[in-house]
Amino acid sequence: MTKSSQYKTIFFFLVAMFALHCLSAQDIKEEENEGGDRPNFILIMADDLGYGDISCYGNTMINTPNIDKLASEGIRFTDFHSNGTVCSPTRAALMTGKYQQRTGVSGVITAANHRNVGLAIGELTIADELKKYGYSSGMYGKWHLGYAPEFNPTLQGFDSFKGFVSGNVDYHGHIDQEGYVDWWEGADLKAEEGYTTDLITQYGVNFIKENNPQITGKPFFLYLPHETPHYPYQKRIDKAVRKVGVRGTASIPQDSIANVYKEMVEVMDEGIGQIMQTLKETGLDTNTIVIFCSDNGASKNGNNGRLKGFKAEVYEGGHRVPAIAWYPNKFKEGTITDEPVMTMDFLPTFLDFIGEKPESEVIDGISIKNLLLKGKALPKRDLFWSFKNDNAIRSENWKLVSIQESDTENVALYDLSEDIGETYNMAELRPDLVNVLRQKLGNWQKKVRYGVKEVSN
Repeated sequence: MTKSSQYKTIFFFLVAMFALHCLSAQDIKEEENEGGDRPNFILIMADDLGYGDISCYGNTMINTPNIDKLASEGIRFTDFHSNGTVCSPTRAALMTGKYQQRTGVSGVITAANHRNVGLAIGELTIADELKKYGYSSGMYGKWHLGYAPEFNPTLQGFDSFKGFVSGNVDYHGHIDQEGYVDWWEGADLKAEEGYTTDLITQYGVNFIKENNPQITGKPFFLYLPHETPHYPYQKRIDKAVRKVGVRGTASIPQDSIANVYKEMVEVMDEGIGQIMQTLKETGLDTNTIVIFCSDNGASKNGNNGRLKGFKAEVYEGGHRVPAIAWYPNKFKEGTITDEPVMTMDFLPTFLDFIGEKPESEVIDGISIKNLLLKGKALPKRDLFWSFKNDNAIRSENWKLVSIQESDTENVALYDLSEDIGETYNMAELRPDLVNVLRQKLGNWQKKVRYGVKEVSN
């Protein structure tokens, strides 16, 4: 063989190897991101569930075997935080992947005063993003991002919606706090009998069966935002405590709330067990990522464990909440992570799992995919909470809390690595750090919060 022939042979060999490598890489990409191999996503959100409200987080009174099983087979977070300390803000952050202040939803969208405002249709939601890549999406439960039909979930990326749009409804009568019937199918009011928690579960079960990717050829995103354990406190056998056209809620004896609360959480846990059983029966349990979390900390009727404060406060009890991630054979079972994660991280994380990035120019959340799959530490970042006149910044293990009362600002500094209960104020011992964190907090407020028209308070 001549030298010329040898060179040609080597050249064509290298070209072939390069082409084979490219095809292999493309095959891998397609295998990860196309067809049935793309994971389904199920996100289950409790309402006002505290850090100490379920048994795998130390509760000895409430039994949550199905949630506990998710934790034992998946990843349990000890440093997970809702973006807001109340309902609507966290949901705005969840949907958009950004601080809720950027969307204008910085507080509760109330039944009394905010019936004509909501999350802007122009915002790109998780459902919007996943739809671009062939995902079916369904939402069943609590929306709380706009009462009027023009803010309906079906106009914000979801293919189907059943549930309520207010902050809470009578669990049996499906009436909001102002006396309006609040039960929807899509953008239409449609009365339906049943206990709210059970209905949400049944909708979820039906969605999984009807949208099985093995039949439809399309992966799915299922969002199940429960009402439990938000008031009104009602058991399955109770009667309605609200009436159409009548504002307010009939009270129940204070000494019975604990028992009702216990049953409400346990019924939700039972429903989660049904969702997981449906995944197993349909053969989808090996290719579905399940996330469970709460939208904010517990009220004073719940349990936030060792944490200080409650819902609507920027102390840990207001926003450090239980969270679990489950993906068999992908997430190492029985893992406990203390990496700080926020609700707004789910949108970029879900997209990262299918090899895509958010379309929105501004995304504050980060992908936690490598944390979930490999246990890789997250990049360092400062985290912020703001509700009304209360503000907080977390920088590594340091947390600064600023409470504005009239013309007085009360500042506290806590070392969460030693004092998760925020019992010892170190502000006087570290004035230098206080100044640094106050400056960072001020910069964040100017950049993110101020200048945006708020749609709630």
